[in-house]
Amino acid sequence: MHVPLYQAKADFFRMLGHPVRIRVLELLQHGPVPVRDLLADIDIEPSSLSQQLAVLRRSGIVVSTREGSTVSYALAGGDVAELLRAARRILTELLAGQNQLLSQLQEADTTETETPATGRLLTDRGSPRPTP
Repeated sequence: MHVPLYQAKADFFRMLGHPVRIRVLELLQHGPVPVRDLLADIDIEPSSLSQQLAVLRRSGIVVSTREGSTVSYALAGGDVAELLRAARRILTELLAGQNQLLSQLQEADTTETETPATGRLLTDRGSPRPTP
């Protein structure tokens, strides 16, 4: 059965769409991490972490290794770390745009005054604006 590329991409992003999985991937960006350290860094039950690691492992995005009784996880490739960095850049730009809009809205609120006679708002330029 042939899956269209857009469907495969949607499935991939859906697989990433869990906060614990994103946090695990962030923690693995700098190299392999033992499960005990993942548990210490993520406030989650061991069974829940195991479930999320299994999803990542099945997808092929992480690999696990065992040394004695210690199981460690690592990213399967460097592209995942680059994807996380790209997501951080995109979010930074989006939030910066939202902060700029918020600042403009707050500035507009402080420069508007309501005239008692008309009950209409005046902007700093004196042009009337209907009261919301």
